[in-house]
Amino acid sequence: MDKVMVDILGLSPSPSSPGAYALILKEVSGERRLPIIIGQFEAQAIALELEGIKPPRPLTHDLVKNVLDSLGTTLSDVVVSELRDGTFFARLNVEGNSVNHEIDARPSDAIAIAIRFGVPIYVSEAVMEEASTMPEAEEGEQQSELEGEHPKKSREKTPAYTKESKMEQLQKELTDAVGREDYERAAKLRDEIRRLQLGD
Repeated sequence: MDKVMVDILGLSPSPSSPGAYALILKEVSGERRLPIIIGQFEAQAIALELEGIKPPRPLTHDLVKNVLDSLGTTLSDVVVSELRDGTFFARLNVEGNSVNHEIDARPSDAIAIAIRFGVPIYVSEAVMEEASTMPEAEEGEQQSELEGEHPKKSREKTPAYTKESKMEQLQKELTDAVGREDYERAAKLRDEIRRLQLGD
């Protein structure tokens, strides 16, 4: 199967599906993007790991990693392998004990586990051809927004000290929410931090 390596470009609330999130994958050697709609829990699991926030007890994806580690196996990569009737399918490629296994998974779970192992994420070429998009002319603006800058708004409208103090407060509240395992509150705080970073 032909496949392309991808990175996680972004994660944001889905305007078309309340309570869901859009996970955007971008091919490493090109410009195509693949949007996948995922659930809130999986989005939180991905976001917490990307942001380096460790919950006091392991989440389900942390548990999967711990189980694989304890069995002397490891994850080599994950592949978003198929798109059937509007549903994406993925697989985990697990190695160990002289045996290789392919395990079916939802893409959101596969990616949440992949980032915990630090292994490559691939998408089959057939899926990319069918479901990927190319960036629009406003690519520069979208990239700036993902990097925490808003090209159309002046930063001078909000004094730096006010923005920084608000950001510190939100970060403290986020850490506290994670410590209390209140992941719904943590997700809302993360979104508020992101809006502040974008200058909204």
